[in-house]
Amino acid sequence: MRRRRRSDGLRRLARETRLLPDDFILPVFAIPGADREQDIAAMPGVRRLSADRMAAEAGRWRSAAVLVFGVPEADSRDETGSAAWEGDLVASAVRRLKAERPALTVITDLCLCAYTTHGHCGVLTEGAEVDNDRTLEALGRMALAHAEAGADLVAPSGMMDMQVGAIRQALDGAGYTGVGVMSYAAKFASAFYGPFREAACSAPGRGDRRGYQLPPSNRREAIADALLDEQEGADWLMVKPALPYLDVLAELRRRSRLPLAAYHVSGEYAMLKHAAQAGALDEREAALEALLSIKRAGADAVITYYAEEAVQWLAS
Repeated sequence: MRRRRRSDGLRRLARETRLLPDDFILPVFAIPGADREQDIAAMPGVRRLSADRMAAEAGRWRSAAVLVFGVPEADSRDETGSAAWEGDLVASAVRRLKAERPALTVITDLCLCAYTTHGHCGVLTEGAEVDNDRTLEALGRMALAHAEAGADLVAPSGMMDMQVGAIRQALDGAGYTGVGVMSYAAKFASAFYGPFREAACSAPGRGDRRGYQLPPSNRREAIADALLDEQEGADWLMVKPALPYLDVLAELRRRSRLPLAAYHVSGEYAMLKHAAQAGALDEREAALEALLSIKRAGADAVITYYAEEAVQWLAS
């Protein structure tokens, strides 16, 4: 066996899994206003950007795709998250990005958590539970606003039942048949989202999201959930987080022929960043190894805050 490993050339020739620049999707955070940027303390190197600053930076990005999250001002939030479709935050970012880089693939996150006063992923009932059907209507409106702005894919992340079918129906009914749906099909109630909730100002004001996100213990349930999204018309399926759920990703790869994305989430990124800053590991080697493991498990694309650095590392 060692004969195949004795030189770098032989190792490269026998390489089974390769990371490529087109494998990465860069998450970006859009904020209101102009000429604004905000550092995110829990995620070194990641910033929130106004639409104009985001478009200016897009010309320098090497990533082929971005995933846009909206972070509205607190005073624009309400109980139903209406700013998600009535406001211009994400739509403005999409338009500016497409004007700056027409070939850039722009994906938009569909979830109400950052737009509601309570921080949950949907409209609440009087009993403070998420109203699945009212939330589906809201997600459809949100999808239309993003499609009209020029999004290539919309990505529902709230784990509502039948969300893919409802969004597909809304898009098709308005004539946006070419806009695809990348479903957060297996999204777990994970402890690794902490830094993101700071970035998006989206932590629940009360309770938690375990009533609609997947239990970390349940692989079969995750696969069943994802395959339901495929039946409803999803164009992509996603597993989130990535590294703690590589077994789910690998099994879903065996069960589905759709393209698969995996989200290397904020907590996974922050662990590597802080460990590297402490001198505990080589950041480049550790980050690329982590991303390679996600690709090896079956992901066609990796959503990661390391996207820009990874592309640069692979080119060097």
